[in-house]
Amino acid sequence: MSFSEESSSSSSSSLNGDAYALLFNALRLIPISHYLLALSLLFVIVIYNFLEFHFVEDLFSGFRGSPVRLTFNSSSPIYDGVVSKCKIVHGSPHIQTAFLHFFGRPPCFSYRRQLFRLSDGGMIALDWLMGSTGPGDFFHANNFISKDDTTPIAIVIPGLTSDSAASYIRHLVFNTAKRGWNVVVSNHRGLGGVSITSDCFYNAGWTEDAREVIEYLHHEYPKAPLFAIGTSIGANILVKYLGEEGEKTPVAGAAAICSPWDLLIGDRFIGRRLIQKIYDRALTIGLQDYAQLHEPRYSRLANWEGIKKSRSIRDFDNHATCLVGKFETVDTYYRNCSSSTYVGNVSIPLLCISSLDDPVCTVEAIPLDECRANKNVVLATTWHGGHLAFFEGITAAGMWWVRAVNEYLGVLHSSPYMHVQKKVQEPGLHLSTESSIDQGPYLNVSEDGMVAAVGNEQTRNSIVGDHQTNSEMVLDTEQDEQLTGAKSDAVPNTDRTCEPPANTPDTELRNLTASVTSCWNQLSQRNKRSMWLLAYVAIITTWPLVGSALRFIFGKKRKNVLSATLTKR
Repeated sequence: MSFSEESSSSSSSSLNGDAYALLFNALRLIPISHYLLALSLLFVIVIYNFLEFHFVEDLFSGFRGSPVRLTFNSSSPIYDGVVSKCKIVHGSPHIQTAFLHFFGRPPCFSYRRQLFRLSDGGMIALDWLMGSTGPGDFFHANNFISKDDTTPIAIVIPGLTSDSAASYIRHLVFNTAKRGWNVVVSNHRGLGGVSITSDCFYNAGWTEDAREVIEYLHHEYPKAPLFAIGTSIGANILVKYLGEEGEKTPVAGAAAICSPWDLLIGDRFIGRRLIQKIYDRALTIGLQDYAQLHEPRYSRLANWEGIKKSRSIRDFDNHATCLVGKFETVDTYYRNCSSSTYVGNVSIPLLCISSLDDPVCTVEAIPLDECRANKNVVLATTWHGGHLAFFEGITAAGMWWVRAVNEYLGVLHSSPYMHVQKKVQEPGLHLSTESSIDQGPYLNVSEDGMVAAVGNEQTRNSIVGDHQTNSEMVLDTEQDEQLTGAKSDAVPNTDRTCEPPANTPDTELRNLTASVTSCWNQLSQRNKRSMWLLAYVAIITTWPLVGSALRFIFGKKRKNVLSATLTKR
């Protein structure tokens, strides 16, 4: 390197050093308050986007709110006859944000608790609205519902680890009851201060509890229209149940709010960005707290050490849900329990509401084509709303989706489009040109040789089908919920217990005999050949038991005769 090149290099370095020195001196001249102001502005921008606070956007739009996009079948009678008349659903919600959740004060009222025992021995709390104790909005709700009451009943299924004390559930229950409806929150197993009493836990696709509660309410109050509202995981359970039941459900109409739809897609989504990971961690902590309440059973049925070390919902499902629910893998659980595969089979009016900026349930999971193909489903999507937020007003006094659901169900109730349960004919009572032996009743032969007649459809052990089941109801327990939403550690005392009639062996024998006789008469009237064929099958299958009995009876008599003869001799 020449002398000139070295000198030029050293001079450029000195110039750079001087430039940085001048820049540093200039920065020192800026007051510290300006730096604090810049940091505060940066912090506000981060919080504004992180908590999805849309005040500035609404300000520039003149507080007209964001438009609601409706997805439905072009020939849908539910849209034409019901949703098209709902102004709130077609309106524009204002200032929806999760940030306002911290400042919104939920309504204050008391529940009337009913403990409901399920067919497998589990117990859940059904919390009925009693009345409001807050100023201004007091209204009266009956403590008892008569058998012939025609007042609509709204069944609410909460989200993951939520119960009747959750803020958004209180908003929904209070505003629905103000319309004059009876509202009942069907708490999940192990929540609401009720202990787990069986080895069965709820999960994202567990529909049996909802099925038993709905059938029980329909049986107890047959003249009261039933409407169901599911939120978050509760919405997934509700849609899955409606798809499973089809036209057999007694529910007249339903609404699903912020459903995850596809659990597998949701699992991939919730681990992508920082905001999703924060929600994932928060929900996991809630699941761990739930497991902690029922540690003895989880320790026996699941991997307790894995539950304590879980860092995500997927970890918890791997160590707990899959083991308790007998799922092979977590992905298998997610695939089997996703409601997106069931929405096409929904046969009742269903309004679905989802937010495109939901930080928990991604828009990628929404089954747009399936909703559009089903004439009974109307899907409403908004640009903003978060997950179960949709708060309105600076003080977050109201929730847009609550008003939209109440309006929709109210219009549906006064319309001719309410679903009416399709009565399923009893097996063996339908007329057909086919052979009766192909239609049942069939013969079940157990290992001990006992024979029983059964229909060609399996029946569920349900409180609706027969009062003489294991279902019990403990009524009229009042639970005054605190504003903080704290849950009691023990089940409240009960004022009255309604025990079901005893199921005696004589009653069971009479019922079985009457059932077999009825089926026999049906067969004898319709097809003599089938009757004789059935008799032949019955004789052949029961011969080992009958033959053994005859040998025992006549063998004993023969011995008595021989002994008497020898004695005379």
